[in-house]
Amino acid sequence: MTASKKGWDSRSVGTPWQHNFFYQLIRLGGRHLSYLFLYPVVLYYTLFRPDQRAKARYYLERRFPGRRGPAALLDDYRLILMLGRALVDRALIGIRGPEALHTRFPEEARLSRLAAEDRGLILLTSHVGCWQAAMVYLARLGRPVHMLMERNEGDIDRHYFEHQRRQCPYRIIEPSSFLGGSIEMVAALKRGEIVAIMGDRLGSHKERSLNIDFLGAPAPFPVAAWKLAAATGAPVAILFPVKTGPDSYIIELAEIIEVPPEAGRPLARLQPYLARYVAVLENLCRRHPFQFFNFYDLWKSPDDHLTSDT
Repeated sequence: MTASKKGWDSRSVGTPWQHNFFYQLIRLGGRHLSYLFLYPVVLYYTLFRPDQRAKARYYLERRFPGRRGPAALLDDYRLILMLGRALVDRALIGIRGPEALHTRFPEEARLSRLAAEDRGLILLTSHVGCWQAAMVYLARLGRPVHMLMERNEGDIDRHYFEHQRRQCPYRIIEPSSFLGGSIEMVAALKRGEIVAIMGDRLGSHKERSLNIDFLGAPAPFPVAAWKLAAATGAPVAILFPVKTGPDSYIIELAEIIEVPPEAGRPLARLQPYLARYVAVLENLCRRHPFQFFNFYDLWKSPDDHLTSDT
């Protein structure tokens, strides 16, 4: 994942042969062999790629203010290593199947009941852990899943389903489409279906946001999910797929938030609901500081993002 003048993009810093090398390692030796080769790669990026370390610093300096010297270097290493493991785990699911990881979802029944209410359901995810670990549970909800997803041209990193050349198990809605895909998302929710949105990052397209205090300073967070919830009456379920061991994850259902219709306008009325999400995200960062994968200056609003209150 790389930074840009617009803030970020999703393109990998690796080359095609490096990605294919790790894919072959997964086929030959699974997670164990891949993780073994991951350590020297991460050490190289930490010690000899100051440009990559600089991207990790934006978040880590907020999470661990005042940390300097070897302690800061170790933080950089741990964050990059956890990102590498998440990427290996994503490929592992695609190449060896979901059973390659042991994923628990203690509140699966609660989410299933929510999906069965036929009001539509907004799943608010974040750049935490490995969200692909949750896909096996989403399939059990018995509802079509639509995912608002931006993918940069030239990105060589594969999604888990691309490894076996299977059809995408969810319908991708492009944020760059007409009105940011809002018409498609509203229609899906009105049909009682599921829409998944990343809630912690503004895309490269123009998007409305509100500034919320996060790790000690205001940061712009997108309001798309919250405007959808106000417009359709669909509840917002906040999910965090957290890595708990070398081959295990737990999906945390952090909170379910209902947004009344009158909160949709003006935009500032959405602030209390968005702030609840940011609060649980900040709590997650405090409990699992090296599982929030932020590699750009989240606290600096890009010029092309809208932050109006209308």
